[in-house]
Amino acid sequence: MTRKGWIWLAGAACLVGGTARAQDLQDRPVEPPPPGADEPMPPTTEDVIDFSADALEYQNRTEVVTATGDVRMTREGTRLRADRVIWNRQTGEVRAEGNVAVVNATGDTVYGDNVRLTDTLRDGAIDNLLLVLGSGGRLAASRGTRTGDVYALENAAYTGCPVAEQDGCTPREPTWKITAVRVTYDESRRRVFYSGARLHLFGASLLPLPLLSTPSGGEGGPGVLVPDARISRVNGLEIAIPYYFKLAPNRDLTLTPHIYSNVLPALMANYRALTNHGAYQVSGMITEGRRLEAALNPIESERGIRGFLDASGRFQLSPRWSVTGSLRSTTDRTFLRRYDISRDDRLRSTISAERLGVDSYFALTGWATQTLRINDPQGQQPIALPELDYRRRLTDPLLGGLLELQLNTLAVGRTDGQDTQRAFAGFRWDLRRLTTFGQEVTLTAYGRGDVYNSDENALTPTVVYRGQPGWQTRAIAALAVDVRWPLVGAIGNGAQRITPRVQLVATAPVRNLAIPNEDARAIELEDSNLFALNRFPGYDRFEDGARITYGLDYGLTVPGMSVVANIGQSFRLDNRPVLFPNGVGLSGKLSDIVGRATVRFRDFVAVTHRFRVDKDSFAVRRNEIDATIGSRQTYVLLGYLRLNRDIDTAIEDLRDREEVRVGGRVQVGRYWSVFGSAIADLTDRAEDPLSSSDGFQPIRHRIGVAYTDECLDLGLTWRRDYQAVGDARRGNAFLLRLSFKNLGR
Repeated sequence: MTRKGWIWLAGAACLVGGTARAQDLQDRPVEPPPPGADEPMPPTTEDVIDFSADALEYQNRTEVVTATGDVRMTREGTRLRADRVIWNRQTGEVRAEGNVAVVNATGDTVYGDNVRLTDTLRDGAIDNLLLVLGSGGRLAASRGTRTGDVYALENAAYTGCPVAEQDGCTPREPTWKITAVRVTYDESRRRVFYSGARLHLFGASLLPLPLLSTPSGGEGGPGVLVPDARISRVNGLEIAIPYYFKLAPNRDLTLTPHIYSNVLPALMANYRALTNHGAYQVSGMITEGRRLEAALNPIESERGIRGFLDASGRFQLSPRWSVTGSLRSTTDRTFLRRYDISRDDRLRSTISAERLGVDSYFALTGWATQTLRINDPQGQQPIALPELDYRRRLTDPLLGGLLELQLNTLAVGRTDGQDTQRAFAGFRWDLRRLTTFGQEVTLTAYGRGDVYNSDENALTPTVVYRGQPGWQTRAIAALAVDVRWPLVGAIGNGAQRITPRVQLVATAPVRNLAIPNEDARAIELEDSNLFALNRFPGYDRFEDGARITYGLDYGLTVPGMSVVANIGQSFRLDNRPVLFPNGVGLSGKLSDIVGRATVRFRDFVAVTHRFRVDKDSFAVRRNEIDATIGSRQTYVLLGYLRLNRDIDTAIEDLRDREEVRVGGRVQVGRYWSVFGSAIADLTDRAEDPLSSSDGFQPIRHRIGVAYTDECLDLGLTWRRDYQAVGDARRGNAFLLRLSFKNLGR
């Protein structure tokens, strides 16, 4: 018996006998005829039907065969089971009565009270029909006929939802169903067509559906998708009606008209394709309207075409070579927020060709950025064409260390700003050894030579980022030794690990200020870069001098709980001036104290705390907490961040802020839940003199209710935005989400 046959057998065992009503989608009190070793093989000629029964009667004069008692018939992959079967060999008619079940070669199962078929067991008429589709879903009708591959059903209903509870026995009203005066099911096209259709949700009749058709399962075909509805203060009532085009098995297109009550309509399109080497998609939206300038208090406005374009793809050209790319662009800075598409404040477009070898890596990359931030000049945004990066890893034949060679070039241009080109060649050698006492010792040697060229340096607003114009060169040499001593022992029913760590780094004086800084601006001491060879985030700045860094890693694992934590600090061994601005934790000889702690309790609680403490005043300069509490059904997410670094406001990349985030979901029933989230800006002028917040400024929140089961997603969300940018004004928005999981396209 097939897996599907076992499923129907189990369902039938829970049912009581009786005649099913018209449009009854519940399982019938009979299992379908399963294939088995005891049954005869399907015949090879059309004039032969194999069957078995408890009793058999044959009339020679009329050539009528009457079989009774668990009758099973098989022909050309079609199987029939009934209480009584009358087969007229002269006319070829097969009449089955009592608990009839017919399974065709595609896996569809037909149940009925009285079935009249041809001797092919395919064409015929059925009373009180239930059609369980092998690809998913089921159809019920008062009467049905089949001709070839087409079923014609009268007074019918269709659903893709379960009709029994999880125990498989208790009947359950399907979450949704479609009723119709007439339904046509084309088996070859795997599609259902409705005439006089109406949608029913939770047992209530909602709306008529003229000219409706749906797939019967599996791959979808062309047609209207589930509409989307929302209400917002800016756009008014919005209705989106997607239409799906299946262009080929590997290509499709979805066109979605958006109708608004307050603004002109918009058209959105999404094209997807799968090729032999990869996949790509292109999305876009276009409309016409009036837009305000991206400012807190916009004055001027203009009318014109508005829209966006979003494309991405990845192609695996060979086992080694791959190409990835993305294109993101919009006509103006407020479109995405105004039409509730995205809240990104920067759009980045990239293209990259990569080769990944066993011991090598090559990448040729380019990117460009479109800024959507208020008062952020587009002409200052970098365009990189291209960046070349090549790395080669070799095993040191003499000492047994690991040697990595690197070549890198980058050209950064701006339409109204500084242009920079760079190239460097470097190496890094690492040798890792274990001592007899269990210490892990790593020796590192690093060397690099840089060449830079820049012009229009005066157009960079921050002076320390400019560097000197023209050609500049630089050499970098560094040595480091890193020692870890893991101490592991048992504690109760678990284990703990204490790992002291000490690192010594010595770097020759580096010519930094003469070099433009494009990629090493947002510097801050964190637990993630405390032991880094270079604590600047990019290549354009390299930390010189001598320093010792020390810290402690701790791990605890007991049944149901784990703790992972670290803490550390560094000390500069010389009096050389540093490049780090005040407030980042690295400006003095002694650094601030940084650390992280993560606590997990079973699968119910996970809390991560990151901190930086001032070395002099012990004030908390960075305080970040992320917590998840609850189960998959009911949970709360908490987040808090406070950066109190007192950094000069001229360093635009390192502004202080304080914010709190909260989100959660509460399961209030088997299928119902309530959810919500909120973000509030707690920054005041004492933390950031340039901030417009008064110490408690809500940014946005959302609250909603959702219903989710095996075949339906239903949700209603209320969202409020408290910030206005241009024509993306503050206000309320209501979103109705309705998705029929098994309805297809």
